[in-house]
Amino acid sequence: MNFDFSDDQKAIKSEARRFLDARCPTSKARAVLDDPSKSYDAEVWKEVAGQGWLGTAIPEAYGGLGLGHLELCVIAEELGRALAPIPFGSTAYFLAEALMLAGSEAQKQAWLPKIAAGEVIGCFATVERPGALTEAQVQSRVENGKLTGSKLPVTDGDIADLAVVLAREGGRLSLFLVELGGVGVTRETLQTLDPTRGVAKLTFAGAVAERLGEAGEGLALAEALLERAAVLLAFEQLGGADRALEMAKGYALERYAFGRPIGSYQAIKHKLADMYVKNELARSTVYYGAWALESGASELPLAAAQSRVAASEAYWYAAKENLQTHGGIGFTWQMDCHLFYRRAQQLGLVAGGTKAWKERLVQQLERRNAA
Repeated sequence: MNFDFSDDQKAIKSEARRFLDARCPTSKARAVLDDPSKSYDAEVWKEVAGQGWLGTAIPEAYGGLGLGHLELCVIAEELGRALAPIPFGSTAYFLAEALMLAGSEAQKQAWLPKIAAGEVIGCFATVERPGALTEAQVQSRVENGKLTGSKLPVTDGDIADLAVVLAREGGRLSLFLVELGGVGVTRETLQTLDPTRGVAKLTFAGAVAERLGEAGEGLALAEALLERAAVLLAFEQLGGADRALEMAKGYALERYAFGRPIGSYQAIKHKLADMYVKNELARSTVYYGAWALESGASELPLAAAQSRVAASEAYWYAAKENLQTHGGIGFTWQMDCHLFYRRAQQLGLVAGGTKAWKERLVQQLERRNAA
């Protein structure tokens, strides 16, 4: 079985890297970080939408490119490498996938073309307090088509136009679409370690909610959506981890101490070797996740959990060791090391922390072994 990408997919990856190197250097993330009034780069968002990337996995009938999830994976990897300060994941991995997974024909016709064109920013609002997503945790409620309650933290909730919300309906959980520009919605921007990806608390007081999928299937749909997003997020994390390794290697070769490159010292060699091994182990794991996602394989729940855990730990480790390799200067504002450390932390929490995904992984392994 060949787990590598095709030549066409590699070409997409190459072109995406060339585009992002030219149009989205790390100075774009810095500009957002330095300006409290900004939570994303609108110019980069517009240009990415112009490339058609938001519609990569959206069928042509709904205004997308009609390619597939493998192509979306390679683009996600390059976006992670570039630290793109845009709400791509919230829109393409969560909102678009939710509509394709559970949306009615009318909902798909109404929203997917706008998503593909970059006219709509999405977010995924499920949790209401720290901890793994469970039915008991959700207290937001929909009655007569009106939503009340609150959600936090919601990645990109401060700028989103449309939210996918998990709420109670008649004692059971369902998913809903809520337009955040309507009445009955208030937002409170939250402070986080990575301000280049905005986070908000959303409060609903009678906001209009339209069910997405069947009544009572909300938790199952949310779990399925998280599995899809976990694989795509893992590719973003892999891209960031690889770039952190490249930065550390480059610095180790150019920085001299006692008349020789610091990369010649055993302690630095070991750091770089450990980063490389973790990244490559994560790569093989997320490639397996990509196959399961694209093929709709029954192994997706297990592959998604494996991908999420491996990529989260690889990115955290690479970002941390990149700082250490740079030494004292690595902690300064002028270096880019902290940007990758911030993003590693942010991506590690956006769809549930590593601890929760490890628990999911154990559960999936137990189910497989019991079968």
